Amino acid sequence: MRLKDKVAIITGAARGIGQATAVKFAREGARVVACDVKAEWLDETVAKCGLEAGAVIAFAADVRDPATLSAMVSATLAKWGRIDCLVNNAGIVADAQLKNMTDEQFNSVIDVNLKGVYNCTRAVVDTMLAQKSGVILNASSIVGLYGNFGQTNYAASKFAVIGMMKTWARELGRKGIRSNAVCPGFIATPIIESIPEKVLKTMEEKVPLGRIGTPEEVANTFAWLASDEASYINGAVIEVSGGLTL
Repeated sequence: MRLKDKVAIITGAARGIGQATAVKFAREGARVVACDVKAEWLDETVAKCGLEAGAVIAFAADVRDPATLSAMVSATLAKWGRIDCLVNNAGIVADAQLKNMTDEQFNSVIDVNLKGVYNCTRAVVDTMLAQKSGVILNASSIVGLYGNFGQTNYAASKFAVIGMMKTWARELGRKGIRSNAVCPGFIATPIIESIPEKVLKTMEEKVPLGRIGTPEEVANTFAWLASDEASYINGAVIEVSGGLTL
């Protein structure tokens, strides 16, 4: 088990990629803190992790609230004494073309997708510095590399978390802390459930592999990056998109 006894905090863990990542980490032997603002949804994540090798606890937290995040870090340290990995996965969308986008739409996405990543990482970095070890993983997107129609706010947030990650890779690498980003493409998460079948078919046709990806395929990438097998990977941006951007 590649993550045996490592302690990981995973945000946005109630659904989709975050839930799949929590399950994968537990399967690989990690001790997982599954964090999400939707506290009532975390029971499902805990249940799915229940039969795996690792241990999991749920923690209701809003990544926009530093006080709650500080409490989560304190609870994690009280239970397990360390934090080996942070997966900054929590994110939202509020799409609109630029001419129609409201300040509320723009600010809400930036507050969660960008400021939330900063808040979570700031909450754990002192612990990782004291340990002289740790892994910070940011969930970006192919939209954070190439932009996308109607997603000014989302693209801005996902570009920015790559920039922060690269800065942390420089600042913290010599302290034993690695930082990397994962850029999913079209992934079968609850976000795309409302997309018409015809549109989904068109999306699939754009992918060289001919299909939409699964949350588990992104989770596998996070797990590898969190493991010692990726010990010399720092400052990297890895696409999990089936070759969509070729």
